[in-house]
Amino acid sequence: MYLIIGLGNPGNKYEFTRHNIGFLVADKFVESCQSMFRPGKGDYWLANCSLKNINVTVLKPSTYMNDSGLAVKEYCEITQTPLSNILVISDDYQLPLGAIRIRPDGSDGGHNGLASVIYHLQTDQFARLRCGIGTTAMHHEHLSMKEFVLTEFVESEKKQVSGMIERAKDTCISFILRGIVQTMNQFNSTPLEEIS
Repeated sequence: MYLIIGLGNPGNKYEFTRHNIGFLVADKFVESCQSMFRPGKGDYWLANCSLKNINVTVLKPSTYMNDSGLAVKEYCEITQTPLSNILVISDDYQLPLGAIRIRPDGSDGGHNGLASVIYHLQTDQFARLRCGIGTTAMHHEHLSMKEFVLTEFVESEKKQVSGMIERAKDTCISFILRGIVQTMNQFNSTPLEEIS
């Protein structure tokens, strides 16, 4: 079994903010599998999917971003999902809008949701897919990082965001069907100008 985890904040006010790109990618993945989310037995929503007879669970914590690890730990303790079969999707303001990067492990990179998952799982040895949300607006408008990630995507960005979400969904599928190495080789190598 594989576990895909989208990070974000619950509630309509956060739905289309930059910090919720993990939720948006998870939604797109579940939609592509013709499945749907339902409330879990803990602080999370779950969707059960199947890819070429491989069982995939998609999880969205309902704890708010900074406590994402609580929900992830709770679910992982129940299912005993191998770390090698876990992929966490998050936003990354240090990557330009439209860029995605998948890695097999690593630090939280200053992301509070990833930090919480690492803390509660007591390891950073799980794959993560980072989706770029960075723009020059953060500097031009003198927004703090905390303020910036909670802003919504503007109209001129929406086509690029839609393309990134689609590409991130395909990355999740590749991770499950082809593994982390082939997925990194394909999806990390595309020049940024091809994404925009």
